[in-house]
Amino acid sequence: MKKTHILVMEDDQAISAALDMILTEAGYDVDVAETGEAALELFEKKQFDLIIADLKLPGINGMEVIRQVKEKKPEMEVIVITGVGTQPIAEEALELGAHDFLPKPFTDDQIKTAITEALKQHDAGPFRLFSLIQKREVLAVLSRAADDKKFWSDLMALGSKALDKAQLIGDAKAKQLRFIFKRLEREAY
Repeated sequence: MKKTHILVMEDDQAISAALDMILTEAGYDVDVAETGEAALELFEKKQFDLIIADLKLPGINGMEVIRQVKEKKPEMEVIVITGVGTQPIAEEALELGAHDFLPKPFTDDQIKTAITEALKQHDAGPFRLFSLIQKREVLAVLSRAADDKKFWSDLMALGSKALDKAQLIGDAKAKQLRFIFKRLEREAY
């Protein structure tokens, strides 16, 4: 059985060494990159199942590395770890397709759980890509609804017809609308 291959992108040597040790002991094959450039170089040379990415790196920052990796391999699972744990940064990373966002410091159990969950998504295979596209579309609709009061009003009044001008895939409109309403119902109660 092939070992899961993880790229750890972290410039703090104490954290990268600890992650290397924890993940190796857990049975993973681990490569460590201390810069964004080194991470991209390794990504081009080797096959990884998961990337653990710090955002604040010398040279190319972690967010740009995630952007480039996701352009080439959208199904790549990414867990973001950072000491700069603000909500807008977390949202940006998740919009780029990161699976999870862990603010530092995190526990061994937290990183192991995040990895297990991300690998479940990774193992979903090619069907995951369609799900990722739908997730991005839902985020785009929610973002637009938050910024555009007329669109929000149309969405509430017209339902999925308000999405007619959006370029969405297949039945994604109906699924998005159900998602939005379920989310709103949860917030109302």
